[in-house]
Amino acid sequence: MSTALARTSARLTPAVRMGLSISLATGLYGISFGALAVAAGLSVAQACALSALMFTGGSQFAFAGVLGGGGTAAAATAAASLLGIRNAVYGVQMNALLRPGWPRKLLQAHVTIDESVATASSQEHPDEEYRGFWTAGLGVWFLWNLFTLVGALAGDMLGDPRAWGLDGAAVAAFLGLLWPRLHGRDPWAVAVVAAVVTVVVTPVVPPGIPIIVAAGVAAAMGVLQHRRVVQGAR
Repeated sequence: MSTALARTSARLTPAVRMGLSISLATGLYGISFGALAVAAGLSVAQACALSALMFTGGSQFAFAGVLGGGGTAAAATAAASLLGIRNAVYGVQMNALLRPGWPRKLLQAHVTIDESVATASSQEHPDEEYRGFWTAGLGVWFLWNLFTLVGALAGDMLGDPRAWGLDGAAVAAFLGLLWPRLHGRDPWAVAVVAAVVTVVVTPVVPPGIPIIVAAGVAAAMGVLQHRRVVQGAR
């Protein structure tokens, strides 16, 4: 008995434990997405397909939020794509860090998300970087999809989302994802300007377009802030 426990403990390295805990915490949030996606008009199958194939929480909530607000599928896709750009940047970083072969590179690209990148980047040993990335990436994918199904089935049984106050819940969920990332003056400045722009343009543009405009403003401000930092370092 003690030998088996010792072997199990040896396999549960710090990176693996971190990946498992992050997987559970993030996966449970899939319940919210499943319910909100159905409330926005998607079927249970469509909600599950988004989680399995798109697999990036911020983009998924943006997609559901735009549709729920009356926007078109094109506007929802554009908003989700803009928010997913950061995953491409992560991909370059993880490709250099883990150096996967081609068959594995495709799967690695799919599970390159905030949680897997953060888990891998916080490790000091290459083996732990590898374990952390794959534990978090695959763990989040499995649990996120499982709980998306649970949330979608529950949301489907609730009926009219407005009767339960879920018609505005996508916005609240998106703010919940954003809030922990607002550290420092620059992120707050970007958030405030993007919010003001959204309020200003909402009455004059079709549903779904304000979030695209706000994302463009945020991206432009990010570029300007980066240039300012680079120039200051010279």
